[in-house]
Amino acid sequence: MLDLRRLRLLRELKIRGTLANVAAALSYSPSSVSQQLAQLEKEVGVQLLRKTGRRVVLTPQAEVLVAHTEELLETLERAEADLAASLTTVSGTVRVAVFQSAALALMPDALTAMTLDYPDVRVEMVQREPETALYETFARDFDLVIAEQYPGHAAPRHPELDHVALTHDAIQLAVPLAGHPYAGIASVAEAAGAAWVMEPRGAASRHWAEQACRRAGFEPDVRYETADLQAQIRLIESGNAVALMPELVWTGRNVPVRLLDLAEDPRRSIFTSARRAGARRPAVLAVREVLGRAAADVLRPSRQEEHQLEPQ
Repeated sequence: MLDLRRLRLLRELKIRGTLANVAAALSYSPSSVSQQLAQLEKEVGVQLLRKTGRRVVLTPQAEVLVAHTEELLETLERAEADLAASLTTVSGTVRVAVFQSAALALMPDALTAMTLDYPDVRVEMVQREPETALYETFARDFDLVIAEQYPGHAAPRHPELDHVALTHDAIQLAVPLAGHPYAGIASVAEAAGAAWVMEPRGAASRHWAEQACRRAGFEPDVRYETADLQAQIRLIESGNAVALMPELVWTGRNVPVRLLDLAEDPRRSIFTSARRAGARRPAVLAVREVLGRAAADVLRPSRQEEHQLEPQ
């Protein structure tokens, strides 16, 4: 009988690439991982790993075992979900990965609701960039991910993950209030000579913002790069930059800048993903439920009246 724990180590090696990464992900030592995989080779009687330079790669026989391991893990996760659904109390731990603006705008109210409505569910939250979080949810580091998708930019798809729409928010041009050099800007095109703050290269928001500027006829002067949206807001508020910002950023705060609607009314999509095998687990369903309520409250239509909005 093959040992599922050792089979899982083989799957982890395929996903994470190195023995050191597997050890770090599962809180093992690299030598322990190596020993367990060597024992698995003895059990199956064929070579599973081949050295290539300083790395090890999976043999075709190992790939066969990994494919079956995926099926086994999915079956076990479905069994756990069905067992949990048979109980009268919703309980367990849900590990959630979330990007920054959703962590600030949605998670506080959602966590409060979970404490009140589902006191036996423990929610653990880690901030991650969406693309990384989706992959890590597929890899079983998380049970649920809150991710984003910008217009014209499809988020990575993993067949093992579902995709459930949560909400969407407008993307607007944020410029300083009166008294600052960029205060008179009234459109993206008029911001051609301004200093811009954007997220680092590789982020979907950065690519979308650059394309928006190019469609307006110029290459943006990205003078400031930061993934911290709070830092971006301070740079705009202080008159040092302009930026394209999603509406969710302003949740629960006074808007210290002037927001301009874009002519094409672009909207960012926010969704949740979970492994299909575990999506029916009551604790996961509960977190999705309260996230839906939090999103509906945060982006209610009346919020538009609170903003200082001007059309382009």
